[in-house]
Parts: sequence; structure tokens; C-alpha cells
Amino acid sequence: MTNDTTKKESVLFTIVTNLTFWVLIAIVCGVLLGHFQPETGQEMKIVGDSFIQLVKIFIGPIIFLTIVLGIAGIGDLKKVGRIGIKALIYFEIVTTLALAIGVVAAYIIQPGKIDKSGLDIQDASKYTSGASAEFNWLEFFLSNFTLQVLVVAIICGILLNYYSKRETVVAGLYKVSKIVFRALKIVMYLAPLGAFGGMAYTVGKFGLHTLIPLGKLMLTVYVTMAIFIFVILGSILRYYKISIWDFIKYLKAELLIVLGTSSSEPALPNLMNKLESMGCSKSVVGLVVPTGYSFNLDGTAIYLSMAIIFLAQLYNVELSFMEILTIIGLLMITSKGAAGVTGSGFIVLASTLTAIHKIPLEGLAFLLGVDKFMSEARAITNFIGNGVAAIVISKNENEFVDPEHPMDLD
Repeated sequence: MTNDTTKKESVLFTIVTNLTFWVLIAIVCGVLLGHFQPETGQEMKIVGDSFIQLVKIFIGPIIFLTIVLGIAGIGDLKKVGRIGIKALIYFEIVTTLALAIGVVAAYIIQPGKIDKSGLDIQDASKYTSGASAEFNWLEFFLSNFTLQVLVVAIICGILLNYYSKRETVVAGLYKVSKIVFRALKIVMYLAPLGAFGGMAYTVGKFGLHTLIPLGKLMLTVYVTMAIFIFVILGSILRYYKISIWDFIKYLKAELLIVLGTSSSEPALPNLMNKLESMGCSKSVVGLVVPTGYSFNLDGTAIYLSMAIIFLAQLYNVELSFMEILTIIGLLMITSKGAAGVTGSGFIVLASTLTAIHKIPLEGLAFLLGVDKFMSEARAITNFIGNGVAAIVISKNENEFVDPEHPMDLD
């Protein structure tokens, strides 16, 4: 009896001291507060935003240190270039597949075949006003902090290989890296507060009632992204003898943080750390994951393509096969600009709608009310997709070392 009691106490202690448990509790509390006390829920926005901003402080240094140390560790600059090219090819193939899946799912389920007279219409002018502007790579680069750090880190990593006192600098950077990750671990104890604030604000601001009119679209988005994760990404991992279920369970704490904050950025440092712990090489993780956060947006790609077909169905606009291919082609390029800038997804949609000249721009107003509730699905899919990308490139480069206890680390 004593042993049973001890075991129960041990299990209970493990649960209540687990970050995942508290993040989940925080999400539930956030939903309840936002629903029953919407005004108070909206005031919690500062709590969620503060946590995200606090974690963002670490993103730049972690990306910089990881990439510089990774390139310095590889030594062979040809190998660095090969990894980069493989990653970009993989990103484009999988993103294009995600775009196509979004289109196909929208045509099969037809979420836009509803009565739009009862939909909640919000002001979309701030997104549609700049719709005619061409996609600008310079603006994309200047507005994307992650990409800027990535480029600077790659340059520094390359230059470090030619420095005579490279070993001394690398040893110093390793010490700094340990300090940064130790500090981040302390900050992550605040994750439940961030998840609570983000969820309370979302529900309080937009209300669960806004989901009903566009429930069919939301259901389509979530189902399609689930299919993409478990079928497409699951098949890719299965090829490398890794279970998608095990991978998701391994990242459960980070996924709950993404769910609570509606952003994959707060979980980026932990994702990189866990990928290294499960066997991916530090250099591959450092190159692939930060680049993927700008160029491998599977969830965003699915949502963008599905949103356009949804609007076409809402206005009874028939699109030819060539027009659909044009949409996919445009989104292959413009979806890269949907990273790191609030509201950029709507700007991408507006630009694409302007280019095809058939679907009314004001249709974006119908999406504004529920977009926030679909951002969780986008962020989670993007997050898992970038984790899978790092595994694929690591395996392909023979830079994956199977640990003694794979995917059971917290």
C-alpha cells in the first residue's frame, strides 16, 4: 500500500511540476475568462504580448550563436552551401504541395457555399489599400528580423573559418550560448502566463459566437491541416522510421505554447534545442529552422490558398484551371512575405486577389472575424513543418545521431 501511495504521489508531483500541464490549464482559464468576462479578457493582451516580446529577445542571439557555431563546427563551406540549397528545395516542394492541398480541400468541402448575408463584416481597408503594390524582396528582408540575423550569422560563420584565432572565439561563443539557453529556460516558466493572456484576449475580443457563421471554413482549415500533418508530414517522417505521433508528443509543451500565443516564434528556441537533443546536428538545425520560419510556412500556404477559393465560392466566381495554377504560382512567391509581420497574410491575399481581377477585395472583411481563431492552426502546422524539415535535411546529410532515449526528453 505504501509503495502504491508513493507511486501516486510521484505521478502527481510529475504532473503538477510539468510545464505542459500548467500551459494547458492556462489556456482553459484564458478561454473561460475571455468568454464570461470579455472586457477583462481583452485587457490580458498585454500579458500575452509581453511574454512573446520577452522570448523574442532571445531569438536573435540564439539563431546567431547556433548558426555561427554550426558553420564553424562544419568547417567545410561547400557543405554549408549544400545544406542551404537542399533546405530551400525541400521548402519549395513541400510549400507547393501545401498550396495544392489547400485548393483541393476547398473544392471538395466547399466552405464558401454559405449565405454571406449573416456574416460578421469588419473593416479590411487597411489591408486592401496597399493591395496593388508589387511584392518587394527588399521590404521583405528589412521587415524580417529573423532573416536579417540569419544572413549576418552566416556571413560571420564563414569569416570565422578564416580567422587565425577561431578556436578561442568558438570556445567563448559556446560559453555565451550556454548562458543564453539557461536564461531562456528560466523565462519559459512564464509560458503559462503568455498562453493565458493570448487566449483570454482572443476570445474576449472576437468572441466564440463569431465562429458559428464561418464554422464550415474553420472546420475545413483545421481538418485540412490535420491531414497535411499526419498524412504528408507523417509519411515523410515514416520514410525515416520516425512516428509523427511520437514527434508531436515530444513537442507537446512547445505546441501548447504555440496554441496559447497563436505564434510559433516563442517556441522557436526550444524547438531548436529539442531537435538537437533528439539527434539532429546543431549546424543543420541552426541553418534549416530559422530559414524555415521565413520560407517554409506550410500552414500559412494552406490557409492562403483555401481562403482565396473560399472567397471565390462565396461570390460564385468560377475559376479556370489556368487561373488556379496562376493563384498557386503567385502564392508560391508572395506567401514568403507572410512571415514575421502582423497582418501580412491579408496583404498577401489582397495582392493575389488584385492580380487575378475576379474576386472582390471586400471579401477579406468576412475573414477578419475568424482569422485569429485559425492562426493557431497555421502556427502549429508551420512549427511542426519546420521541425520535420530539420529532421529530413539532417537524415539526408547523415548528420542525425540516434540518442539513447529518443524523444522522451522534457
